[in-house]
Amino acid sequence: MQKPTFTIVVPVYGVEKYIRQCADTVLGQTYDAIQFIFVNDGTKDNSMTVLDELIKEKYTHLEDSILIINKENEGLPAARRTGVEHATGDYILHVDSDDWIELDTVERIAEKAMQTGSDIITFKVFKEEKNRTRVRGNRHYTIEEKDRFVRDIMTHKAYGYAVNKCTKRSVYTDNKVFFAKYGMFEDVFLMTQLVYYAKSYAHLDVPLYHYRRTNMASFTRQNRPRKRLYASMNMLDLYRAFSDEVQSSPVRECVGRIFYHAAWCSIRYGLGLFDSYPEMRKMISDTPIGKTNLLPFWQQIFVKACFKLNYIR
Repeated sequence: MQKPTFTIVVPVYGVEKYIRQCADTVLGQTYDAIQFIFVNDGTKDNSMTVLDELIKEKYTHLEDSILIINKENEGLPAARRTGVEHATGDYILHVDSDDWIELDTVERIAEKAMQTGSDIITFKVFKEEKNRTRVRGNRHYTIEEKDRFVRDIMTHKAYGYAVNKCTKRSVYTDNKVFFAKYGMFEDVFLMTQLVYYAKSYAHLDVPLYHYRRTNMASFTRQNRPRKRLYASMNMLDLYRAFSDEVQSSPVRECVGRIFYHAAWCSIRYGLGLFDSYPEMRKMISDTPIGKTNLLPFWQQIFVKACFKLNYIR
C-alpha cells in the first residue's frame, strides 16, 4: 500500500481547560500527510479562542491543512458526522477534545496501514485517572471473529471507543452508516456498524491515546437514569435504522440484547420507552429468554415477568 493520508476529526465543546493540550498533540504529529478538522459544536466558552491562538503561535505552517467548521450545538455524534463528511484522508481518526494523543500516533498507524492495508486499525489507550494511569485495550480480533467483535462491543466485553480505532474513509462512504442522536454510547452505535462493514482488522499492541477520566463536565458523567435513557434510545434507533434488513445488518447478532436491555432499563428507571418505541412490546413478547440475548438470565426473567404482569414503563 502507498503512503496513506489521514484526517483527524476533533469535536470542540466546553473544553477551554483541555483544548490546548489536545490540539498541540494533534497538530504536532510526526506524520506529514494529515488533514486536521476541528468542529466547533457551538461552544460557549473560550475553547476556539485558545485553539486559534495556538495555531497562530505554533502551527501557521499547517494552516492549509487545518479546517475549522463552526456549527450550532447538536452534540458529539453530529459533530463527528460533520467532520467525517468533510474528511479527505484515506483514514479517519477521531480524537475527543478533552483527551490527547502520542505525537507518533499517526506515524505508527500509517506503518501498520502500509503493512496490512486493513480497514480498521485498533490500538490501546492510556486511561488517565485522578491518581494513576492505566493501559487498557482490546485484543486483536481477526476478521473471522467479526460477529464476536460486534457482540463484545455491544456487551462491553470489548472497548467500543471510536477513539482507539482508525478506520478507512471508504468504510463510511461505501456503506449505510448512521450516527447516533444522543451522546451516550454514541461510539458503540458507530463502531458496531464500522466493525461489521470492515473487511479486515489490524492491531497495534501499544497505547497511543490518552483518555481523560477526570473531566467532570463530560457527557458520560451525567446521572444514571439519563445515561440509561439516552443509551437505550440510541440502541433502539440503531435497530430501527436496519429494521427492514436485520439479518444482513450490523445488529443481526444483537437484536435480543437491544430490546431486553432497553426494557430492563425502562422498567428499572421508569424511562417510558415502551410508549416511545411501541415495537418493544412485540419484540419482548416474541423473543424467548436465551443466551443469544447477551444479557444475564435474571434480567431477562425480570423483564418477562414484568411484561406478563403488565408492569412496564
